[in-house]
Formats: sequence, structure tokens, C-alpha cells
Amino acid sequence: MLVERESSFVFAPSLLWLMTGDRSTAQISRPMTRLERRGIELVRGEVERIDPVKREVVVSGRTMAGDFLVIALGAELAPETIPGLQDAGHNFYTLAGAEGLRDALDGFDGGKLVVLTAAPAYKCPAAPYEAAMLLESACRKRGIRHKTELALFAAEPGPMGVAGPAVSAAVRGMVEARDIGYHPEHQIQEVDAAGRRLKFTNGAEASFDLLAYVPPHRAPRAVRESALAGESGWIAVDRHTLRTWYDDVYALGDVASIPLKLGKPLPKAGVFAHGEAEVVARNIVRSITGKGQPAAFDGGGQCFIETGDGKAGLGRGEFYADPVPVMQLHSPGRLWHFVKVLFEKRWLARF
Repeated sequence: MLVERESSFVFAPSLLWLMTGDRSTAQISRPMTRLERRGIELVRGEVERIDPVKREVVVSGRTMAGDFLVIALGAELAPETIPGLQDAGHNFYTLAGAEGLRDALDGFDGGKLVVLTAAPAYKCPAAPYEAAMLLESACRKRGIRHKTELALFAAEPGPMGVAGPAVSAAVRGMVEARDIGYHPEHQIQEVDAAGRRLKFTNGAEASFDLLAYVPPHRAPRAVRESALAGESGWIAVDRHTLRTWYDDVYALGDVASIPLKLGKPLPKAGVFAHGEAEVVARNIVRSITGKGQPAAFDGGGQCFIETGDGKAGLGRGEFYADPVPVMQLHSPGRLWHFVKVLFEKRWLARF
């Protein structure tokens, strides 16, 4: 049984291409009802309450219980927690926000284009940096690059910090090589939507004509109000099995918190959710059937880094490596962009 509030699955990595007009909504979406062909019961509704002891959930007023409970509610995007932010720009981490940014970009004829991360921790750590480079490429294609000043204001001290200083410096170099102004450690305090002005906690201010932003993240309300929420505000799990403190209750993906030895949590990214889901599914089947070997998540993952002009890089990492994650960054080229396109097509074809 799958509880889902949305009617369609949206392939989130392609929101960046939707933002620039290189994809349509229909191309990156599939109806959730197609899962029913696989014998999955689909329940549409909002998860209102979770009782991990009883393995019960309340969904739009309906109480349901299971023998196994897998919590994969993701991260809740909360732009309203920054005064003025929601009315000032476009949250390209959502379908509606990416569509709005695409439409705004169509009418943009030059000026100050700003990409902003509103908090230092967010899912898909490469995405804001990809967005800045893809927007720069889009401006060149439209012939307005010479009239456009691009800037990226980041709440974090550097790109993809958990990947290590070498990868962080390389991604920063990619951004700055495209004449995109990069301003790290700029935590947004408030936004003057009418005056199109950003105000930061360090006293700095900046103006904009078009704003694309990544909002603050938090655990969904049902998690925050449950016994599952740990000190971090997210759900603590075993790093290898994704088990919570409660019997037969698992949490995976963005809603789970897995601390690494270097003091930072495992990044919130789709590649990890995918790997974790396979481990959880295999172990639940083993619990029911008594067959097969136990599975363990090893902290391995990779992500594409789109740089524009039909090119992308690829970062690979072993995040459970001791004492720090081991990362490898493949230089941008057309090959990795092509591989990402194939990955997109394969995922959507499975629906």
C-alpha cells in the first residue's frame, strides 16, 4: 500500500531542464495510478499523524495500520519562514516554481538574475550550482547574456561541502568561470519583494530583477509532531538498514538523518533514497519469507552536475568511508549529460 498526496510522479532531477524550457511538464511526469498495475494499492491523501508503536498512520482522517511501515515523506519546503521570500521569486525545487521560473525567463530581457540558497542545508546539494550555470547558458542562447548580471548567494561556505574541499573548489571554479558572481556565507534574513532587494544577516544587501531560490527545508509536520523526530528534527535511523528505534518501522530518503564521521549528515539526494529503498525492500521481503541474504546500505552515491551547453560532470562518492568521504569528480563533457538523459528516460519508462 502506498500513501501519496500527489496524483503524478515528477522526476525531480529534470526540474532544472523544465526551468530552462528544455522539458515540458508532461515529459517529466507520470500518473501515480500506473503503480496499480504492479499490484500496489494507492491511497491518495495527506499523512496527518504517525504512531510508530502501533505502526499506524492517519491519512486524511482515515486510520490505517501495517505490519511494516516505511516512512519516505521527504523534506517539507518552507519558503514562508523567510519574510518576503515566497512573493519575491521562484522556488525551482517544485514543479510550479520551475514552471513559473521558465515563464519568467521567457519574458526576461536582461538585468540582475540571482540564484539564492536560503539555508545552508538542502536536498540535492549540486542543484543550485547547476541552476546558476544552466540559467547562464540559457541567457547566452537567448542573446541576452551581455545584458544580464548573474549572481549566486549561498548560505553555505562553499558548494557541496560534504564532498570535501577539492570537489567544492572545483564546482566553485565551474561557476565562476562562467562569470557568475559567487557569494558564500550569505544567510538571507528577509526579502523586499516590492523593492526587489535581498537583506542578509551579515548586513549585506543586493538587488535583483529575477530571483530563483532554494527555500529552507524541515521535516513534515506529521514527523515533527511524532515520537520519531530526533534532536536534528529528522528521523534517526540505522545507517545500514534504515531501521528506526521502533520494530518494523523504517525511514528513508530526505526525511532520515544519518550522521557521518566528519560531523555532517549524509546529503539529502535522490540517489541515496533509491539505494536505501532497495535495501529496505529486500530486508522486509526477507523478514516475511525467511529467504535471501540481509542487505545493507553502504553510503555510496553519485550525482550529475549540469554545466549547460549540453555538458555535465559526474561526482562519485563513498560517504561511509573512514575517516572522511572519498569523492571523485569527472570533468564536464557531453558524455555525462547523455548518461543523465538515459537515466531520466529509464526512470520514466519504469512507470
